[in-house]
Formats: sequence, structure tokens, C-alpha cells
Amino acid sequence: MNRRNFLSLTGTFTGGLLILPDFLHAFGSQNNLVVGDSCLVFVQLNGGNDGLNTFIPFDDPLYYQSRPKIALSKNDVVGKNSGMAFHPALKDFAQMQQNGDLSVIQNVGYPEPNRSHFRSQEIWQTATDSNKYLNEGWLGRYLDLQCNEHQPTAGVNLDSIDNLALKGTEPNAITVKDPNRFKVRTDKDENIKLSNNPQLDFVRKIANSVTEGSDDIQKAIAQSTSEMSYPKTGLAKNLEWIARLIKGNLNSKVYYTSLGGFDTHDNQLDIHSRKLTELNDAIFSFYTDLKKAKLLQNVTVVVFSEFGRRVKDNGNGTDHGTAAPMFIIGGNNKGKVIGTNPNLADLDNGDLKYQIDFRSVYATLLQQKMNFDYTKIGITNTPLNGFF
Repeated sequence: MNRRNFLSLTGTFTGGLLILPDFLHAFGSQNNLVVGDSCLVFVQLNGGNDGLNTFIPFDDPLYYQSRPKIALSKNDVVGKNSGMAFHPALKDFAQMQQNGDLSVIQNVGYPEPNRSHFRSQEIWQTATDSNKYLNEGWLGRYLDLQCNEHQPTAGVNLDSIDNLALKGTEPNAITVKDPNRFKVRTDKDENIKLSNNPQLDFVRKIANSVTEGSDDIQKAIAQSTSEMSYPKTGLAKNLEWIARLIKGNLNSKVYYTSLGGFDTHDNQLDIHSRKLTELNDAIFSFYTDLKKAKLLQNVTVVVFSEFGRRVKDNGNGTDHGTAAPMFIIGGNNKGKVIGTNPNLADLDNGDLKYQIDFRSVYATLLQQKMNFDYTKIGITNTPLNGFF
């Protein structure tokens, strides 16, 4: 078995394990990654979130003409500003923007868009052109270069499945669903050997990564508390864990989690309202928690989806589209709306034309928050100006 084949089986080196097998508890310890104070938190909205019904061009009559069944009333939208407003379920997004802590990036996409969920997510996670394929994610490549040595928790994915964005050539990221269920290594584990076969050294490295990561996660949890009540939802629980790990000085550079259910072909008004409510309440709890801990300036939250929806409704929902807004919260962003309002009079075969390539957003985050040369991981797009 070669190294690459093994890694293809283990994904981000943990496979979403909740409790580590005993035979993996056998190796060393790590020093926490300390490269500046900033970290990035990604919230991926799976299914293709309808951007036009999230950040709404309520002042454009074409919005109502295109969506007679699902348009949001001018009287219901919140946070009105320059012809745009938030879905009423996102009342706290509007509040965060009013506080100067939330920026919106309009019309984000990429050339030759792909409307397959899986493939478009892969494009976003690898930061490649739509006709190119990579085995490593953009954040995995960043961590490979940023970490001076192997760092098991440089990236943390709070989910039940691995995320390609964090996959690199080194095991610098860990996937876990419930950090509280990780086993802590005992002294008797130190003498256990996985194998005497030198050809399996890379397996030891992966085992070491998972074990060390679990120890550091437990230490961070022990050093932090939940100082407020989060909603009883999956996303809120994941963000509460992330807040605990940040407050507990895990010193990870990247945290990642996701929320599914945005493929709203049918019954969109009800489904979308419920999903945006879950998103709003979870994000605002996380935001409030970090503000109380005086850590919001060090944490940049990025909310995005793999694509938006078609401009015209299909009678009861929307079909797969292209460009959509991204939301950036915290990190001392300037609370601006970047880009112009969606142009519903100039479409590409019924879809919004993208104005800002998502890789320009990535370049901005790496350059201005991580102090990292984004070109080293193959991103050539120009960063955005005046964002932070």
C-alpha cells in the first residue's frame, strides 16, 4: 500500500472518527501552532443557497417580476440599505452589519460555472479552474506551507465527514464530530507499537496526528467554558465547540463546518426560512460569544455556498444557478458591501453574471488575515481592496 492510496482511504486522516481506536494511542505530543493571532472560520452552506432571497434587491422591480411565487415583500425584509436588504430570518445579520462587523461580497462566482453540487463544491474547496482537478484543497496547501512541522490541529473540521478544502500532503487537519468524545492517551499507550514494518511509517504518522490532535482538543476544552446559551441545533453546537477551542487556545489557523438543506427546488419559502433562521441564530450566538471574550477581532467568519439559484422561480422554488453573495463577519472587516447590486436586466442565460471570483476572496483572506503569499498555493486572482 503506498502513501497516497492510504490517504485516499483516510480522507483528512481521521475519517470523521468520534472515538479513537486504542491501537492509535501510541505516539508523542505536539506544540500548538502559533503564527499570529488570527484564525479563519468557514461555514459552508451545502445545496446551493439562494442568494437573491438571502440578500435581497428589494428595490428592483425585476426581482418581483422574476419571482412572483417566492419574492420577499419589501415590508418584510430587514436592514435596508442602498436597495438591498436581508431575509427577515437574518435579522441578526442585519444587526451585525449595522454594528460594522459584517461585510457582504456581491455576485461571487467563477468562470464557466458548474451546476453540479459535488463538482462546484470541489472547485470551491480546491480553488481551481472549473476544468481542472486537484487532490489537495486550498487550505490544505496553505497549511502544508504555513506549518514549519507537522501540526495535527492546524485545521479543525467540525463535521461527520472530511472536507477536501483541508486536505494536504501532510496531516495538518483533523475531522471530529464531537470533541468531547475524544479519548485522551494514557501512559500505558506510550509503549504500544503499531508495526515493526518500516514501510508503514506513514501510518504511524497518521496515527500520531489523530492521537496528538485529540489530546490538544481535550486540553483546549478543559481550559474554556460556554459562557452563554447556544441554540439546540447542529450548526450552533459545532460553532459552540469552535468557540470553546478558540477560547481554550488550541491555536488552530482554520476551522470549518457546514450546514446542509439549501437545495430548494420546491417549498422554498418555508424551507429557506427555516435554514436561514438556523444559520442566523447559530452565527449570532458565536459572534456574541466571541465579542464577550474580546476575540472577535482575531476571528474571521466566512459564510458561502457552492452556487446560487436561477433568477426566475420555477413555480414553488428555484433551480441551480451561479453567482451569489458571500458574508464576512468579524476580523476587523470594514462592514461594507463590496461589489454592485445584482443586475437582473443583464443575465447569462437566466443566471446572474459573476463579478468577483471567489479566489479573489481567498487571496484577500490569506494575504490580509494570514499574512501569507496566496500565489504560493496557485491562486493568481487579485485580492479585494478596502475590505479589512
